Parts: sequence; C-alpha cells; structure tokens
Amino acid sequence: MLTFQWAITGAALLVALAAYAKARRLAKRLERLSESYWELRYEHGQLRARVARLDPEPAAAPPGAEGPPPGTTSFVPLASLKR
Repeated sequence: MLTFQWAITGAALLVALAAYAKARRLAKRLERLSESYWELRYEHGQLRARVARLDPEPAAAPPGAEGPPPGTTSFVPLASLKR
C-alpha cells in the first residue's frame, strides 16, 4: 500500500513540474507578444506622423462628396469587416 502512495505522489510531482514548465513557457510567450504589440503601436504612430508631415492637407474633394463632420464617429458593423 505504501508503494502505491509513493507512486501517486511521484506522478503528482511530475504533473506539477510539467504544469510549471508550461506556465513559464506561456509567460515568456505572453511577454514577447506584449513587447511586439507595443513595438507595433509605436511604429504605427511613427508612420502616422510621417504621413501627416508628407500630406498635411488632403486633396480638395469634389463638391457634394463631403464625409461626416470632423469629430464624429460612425458605426461600422462587425459583419462588414469579416468579408
């Protein structure tokens, strides 16, 4: 009976070590993904600033082709983005 208990203890220890190793790998992956996300946000801001410097005023639009007034937001359904 004592041998069975040691076997169960050993198996539980192996499972715990495997779970710990997987958690460490996932934490490192999450850290890399987070770092990549912030790098991309920074690069996006830099590119947006460069485009704004290159083209500060949009070309004159033909009459009647006006968009929404500045400062307003419009609703875009998610179904239209999936296509």
